Amino acid sequence: MNWDQIEGKWTEYKGKARQSWGELTDDDLAEINGSQEELAGKIQYRYGKSKEEAEREVKDWLDSL
Repeated sequence: MNWDQIEGKWTEYKGKARQSWGELTDDDLAEINGSQEELAGKIQYRYGKSKEEAEREVKDWLDSL
């Protein structure tokens, strides 16, 4: 799976993202709107992680789908 597929079906994948990162709010998920960079940024902000950690989590999540 690639990120373009996630972006195209973001409404379907929001729930899966919410399962992985429960601290993301509905507003966060709406703002992200399928953007990989936005998702990493929100994870970084909500969980106090470094940019590299957040990007790695997003990559791992994508690989697990």
